[in-house]
Amino acid sequence: MTTGRRRPTRRRLLLISGGLALALAGGGAAYKFGLFSDIGDPVSFGKVQVQEKTATASEALPEVLMPTGPAASFVRTSRLPDGTQIGKATLTGKKSGFTGDVWVWVPKEYDDPKYAKSGFPVLISLPGGRGYPTNYWGTGPGLGLQQAVADGARSGKSLPFILIMPVTNADTKHHFDGSDIPGQPKMGTWMADDVPDFAKANFRTFTSRDGWAFMGSSAGGFNGFKQLLKYPDRFKAAIASGTDIVPDSPLWNGNTQAMDANNPEKLAAKLIDAGGPEVYINFQIGTKETGREQAEKFMKEYGKGPVHTSLQVIQDGEHNGKSYVRGMREGSLEWISKVMKGPTPDPGVR
Repeated sequence: MTTGRRRPTRRRLLLISGGLALALAGGGAAYKFGLFSDIGDPVSFGKVQVQEKTATASEALPEVLMPTGPAASFVRTSRLPDGTQIGKATLTGKKSGFTGDVWVWVPKEYDDPKYAKSGFPVLISLPGGRGYPTNYWGTGPGLGLQQAVADGARSGKSLPFILIMPVTNADTKHHFDGSDIPGQPKMGTWMADDVPDFAKANFRTFTSRDGWAFMGSSAGGFNGFKQLLKYPDRFKAAIASGTDIVPDSPLWNGNTQAMDANNPEKLAAKLIDAGGPEVYINFQIGTKETGREQAEKFMKEYGKGPVHTSLQVIQDGEHNGKSYVRGMREGSLEWISKVMKGPTPDPGVR
């Protein structure tokens, strides 16, 4: 981000003076028309607990984990029409040693005083492709993920999830399968340990796995449901859209033992043999993309015992984020909300 400021041009001065007039005459009109911008400014979340001090660790409801700190430094990257915002912070993982960006969005309910003592469920949202240096779910609201959660929460069909949107790879050239590939950056540890620890440090979350889930598209879908099967004691559910089923990074270099430890099929078989914990996987597949056969094969072979699977078919859906958000609106958000823990309002606060 550039910190220096250029001298205003005549055109910019005209825009500024016009913006002032709009602001005086119409309040928020200048912001509506984009003449002022606070993108890149520092932003904080959790105003209820900071300003009103309505909840402490001892006052929190059962299973609620108040922010552990230290607080991250966020900058604003987007605002939504409802006033919610997306912020970005840079995280250096204590366990992985990897440094990358993480985007965050919290629903309006998070700053509602009646939820100040409650935790919120976390949906770790993962992109397809390289997933580096940006996460397309977090760089802006254009794909509609944040709005889908907000609309679902308002209608009662979705929980008001906190969205945590990290980068998923260590560079722009390689797929790391969301795994600790020998000799490579520890992207599995980053995803399964450092990113959740980041969420716990900054937000009111839940101590149990009932408040932790993944959603992802393509490579991000693989990453998410692989983490779920590998760490069922930490996470409960995943929405996996247009996903691969087995590891495919060439960086494994034939390291079969390490690759098998990150293979969803083998992880599911191990979980079935162990008898639990129960996990929930919702596959999303568009009718205009390939991959349905692989998902249905996985469901037939491993969707039993503690491994619960379902399939959301997106009519005319393609292999892209907008199609997958539509599928979430059409059923997957409601599905995952039924198996996750939601926030509890304080009956003493109106």
